[in-house]
Amino acid sequence: MPPAAESVAETAAATPANSVNSEGAVETRGLEPVPDAERTGHVRELFPTWVAANISVLLLTMGAGLIVFNGLNFWQVLIVATAAPILSYGIVGLISIAGKRGGSPGMALSRAVFGQRGNLFPGSLIWVARWGWETINAVTGAYAVLTVLDLLFGIKSNTALIVITLMLFVACTFLVSGLGINALRVCSKWSTYLFGAFSVLVLVYLVANTDWSAVFDKPAGSTAMLIAGIGTIAAGGISWVPSGPDFTRYLPRTASSKAMVGTTIGGAGIVVLPMVLMGAVMAVATPDLASAQDPVSFIGELLPAWISVPYLLIALIGMLLINSMSMYSAGFTAQTLGIKVSRAAAVSVNAVISLIFGFLLMVVATSFIGSFISFLTLLAVAFSAWIGVFGIDMLRRRSYDGVALMDTTRTSAYWYRGGFAWQAMTAWAVALLVGLLFTRVDWFSGPLASSWIGENGLGWAATIVVAGVLYAVLPRDRAQADVEPVEARESISV
Repeated sequence: MPPAAESVAETAAATPANSVNSEGAVETRGLEPVPDAERTGHVRELFPTWVAANISVLLLTMGAGLIVFNGLNFWQVLIVATAAPILSYGIVGLISIAGKRGGSPGMALSRAVFGQRGNLFPGSLIWVARWGWETINAVTGAYAVLTVLDLLFGIKSNTALIVITLMLFVACTFLVSGLGINALRVCSKWSTYLFGAFSVLVLVYLVANTDWSAVFDKPAGSTAMLIAGIGTIAAGGISWVPSGPDFTRYLPRTASSKAMVGTTIGGAGIVVLPMVLMGAVMAVATPDLASAQDPVSFIGELLPAWISVPYLLIALIGMLLINSMSMYSAGFTAQTLGIKVSRAAAVSVNAVISLIFGFLLMVVATSFIGSFISFLTLLAVAFSAWIGVFGIDMLRRRSYDGVALMDTTRTSAYWYRGGFAWQAMTAWAVALLVGLLFTRVDWFSGPLASSWIGENGLGWAATIVVAGVLYAVLPRDRAQADVEPVEARESISV
């Protein structure tokens, strides 16, 4: 697998601090903090942002996986589909509060936590993880195009067509991600409406044509598999946590933190809940879809063409938005790593990587869903180490020094000792190692993967706890202090 408040995303161009944002097609602001005068966003605009971030037919496949692989029944899937977005996007909403405090993207604010040089380590890992997310989305989008071509024209998939569809999807993603905030807001708004309408239509069709006795007669699975299922579904949301501040930096400092968290959860949950449940219901009629190499074509088999074709086309727009959001954040991350290239060049690197990895996944890999679940598992651990440290820092910090964030030299207030905040670096590294010890995927198994934590798929949760606790108890070097005005501060309760 795969993001401000003005809606989905702006371009990630690194521009001078005195640049003025345009109301035209292309947004120009980069890493620098957004001035208070330009913070005209509204919390309610976060809702379509996180709806758009979850418009993916992969949720159907993941819902089916809860039935086929985890052995859960319908009511257990309902628990998973409810708990997962509350848990994961609750964390997204909490971390996004840093965006309105500092006015900068998440990985730029991370410099204040890890130090100007120290931030290169979690930043690099998160940047690489985004390659996988963008690859997964590109592959899913290509499969959607191939399925539509088959349904409408009887054109069967082949290697040449796979390459062409991948290139088209990635090219469209590159284009959409560069259009700017206003164009992306329109895309997000209308894709939300259309996808919601057709999802209701699919739901009505399933209600009328499903053998509900077979659905409700399925025996319950184990508690361990239920907990693991929550972790699997939540992993997608966890991957958005470092990007949360990217989409709240245009909110005024007075914006309600509670509303930000609630709107984030609501936008994601309104998509995740019904999509996962529909996937679970579909698994009754097509139990092999969860293990299929193609995670999309089953929609054409289960639904009539007059529903499946427009549904897939609308979902394709959603996946373009997801990938645009991911590339947008990846561009920011690349720039925080000190890569002196334009936004277009930074995004081009991600696009090329998506093409290469996408081709390998579609042509070489034997199991898409197996590769996808392995990726999600490792992704959650990688992001969780950063979340634990950054989250504890948020509880201590009420403001960010905008000048120090942009100053990557020794004169920066966030240079600390040699460019590193060693307490944060230590907590992050130890937590990352601990998380991997509890992790099991198709090609890797940690020595503690058979423990209770490992069997329940809680390696990512252990990573957050270890990172947070260790960072909280380590002696803190306060070589520099925040210099934001007192009126910019606010309290936060978790």
